[in-house]
Amino acid sequence: MAEFGRKRGQRQDDRGLGSAIDFLLANARLVLGVGAAAVLAIATLAVKRLIDRATSPRDEGDPKAEQKTLEESWQDLALIKATQTPPKKQRREDLSEPLLSPARPLAPGEAQPRDHSAPLEVLQVESGPQRCLTLQEKLLLHYSSHLAIPQEQVALAQQLASSICAELQNFLQSKCPELPFGSLFLSGPLLDGLGALAADCVDFMLPVVLDPGLWSLIPGEETVVRNPQYWMIKRTDLEYFPRGRSPWDRFIVGRYLSSNALNEMLHKMLVASVNWPAIGSLLGSVIRPVVASEELKLEVKHDQVELSVTLFPVVEMEDKILLAAPPEGLVENLWLESFYKAEVSKVKELDAGDCGARQYCIRILNGVCKSHPSLRKLSGSPLTHVVLHLSATSSDWAEGSLAARFQQVLEELVGYLEKGALPSYFNHKINLFGELSEEEIDEMGFMLYRAVSEPEFLLKEK
Repeated sequence: MAEFGRKRGQRQDDRGLGSAIDFLLANARLVLGVGAAAVLAIATLAVKRLIDRATSPRDEGDPKAEQKTLEESWQDLALIKATQTPPKKQRREDLSEPLLSPARPLAPGEAQPRDHSAPLEVLQVESGPQRCLTLQEKLLLHYSSHLAIPQEQVALAQQLASSICAELQNFLQSKCPELPFGSLFLSGPLLDGLGALAADCVDFMLPVVLDPGLWSLIPGEETVVRNPQYWMIKRTDLEYFPRGRSPWDRFIVGRYLSSNALNEMLHKMLVASVNWPAIGSLLGSVIRPVVASEELKLEVKHDQVELSVTLFPVVEMEDKILLAAPPEGLVENLWLESFYKAEVSKVKELDAGDCGARQYCIRILNGVCKSHPSLRKLSGSPLTHVVLHLSATSSDWAEGSLAARFQQVLEELVGYLEKGALPSYFNHKINLFGELSEEEIDEMGFMLYRAVSEPEFLLKEK
């Protein structure tokens, strides 16, 4: 009986809420006008649907029902976001001017003066309506106006980075002659043309040369984190080749080459040993190491460009490229497998084969994701892997199909976010969404779900 009374009271509350909403909507047109009333109706409907779904019983354990609920939530949130507030009235810049000019009779032959108080949009329409751009045209315009980097800046940034790289190479050879480092080289989107939005970032890759007879790789699935993208490098045959046989034995922790120990040694050198003021003065710039960062970073300020440089020790063994970039936490022996070189090579190979626009698409998507805070974790590798997956099923990547492919990539991203998993193109065991939280996935899914039907809003400046 108590349960019946509770349900009856809930129904009465629901009827009371419905009556209040109906009364509000019925009078909104009189008070707010037709346009504002429509906006209020859309927003009220979306909120009511969210409340109804939150108070209704859920089918626990049913994956199809949960996926449907997630998709409906993204629809409703997109509906609420789509409602725009009416523009504010322009304030009068000169308060000394009267609001209304007094009317006076026209002299014979005098023309009617033009009404300068008419809205700007109306005057533009009278002078000639602007042509509505297609999505294809908007994408190409966005690329040329926001993503095209002046070649002078690119050349200067590359020259400056190369000079710093050479100075750092000379320092390492003189300071640590016993460590067989390979030749430093530059990497990153600025050099490879796959996602750079400005001439401001570059990577220094520092090869760590290992004797394959003394070291072996432990697959990521067998490591403590059970992540196929993180590997361990094990020192072998210590009973026959004791410590000291390899110059890298000083960085061993528990028979494994420690990426943390190597990074800590290099960090101390970059902060305390390298004479950056002298090098910067020689190159006409100011170079400072980032002391507080866990990564090996340098800030470079030149009159014409500013660079952020990241140094990565890298091991190449058994066709694997491993970076000294362990995950956050107490684990200090892990090495991250990098697919960046394979990504760039594969995308350029596909584009060269069919004169495709994959690189244009990836750069535009990178720019979009980096300009929206909730999408920033999608930039870089995840977008490239989605394009590579899509290239296996969609063959038309000509420049004339850029808009269709752009929208299709957005649809694919929504599908991967609904599953909570994006498999790597080069190793399907690796989930590139594995480090995203449920809240981040929901926020990305809501924004991209709206973008599928309205991709232009992603191109608006923030």
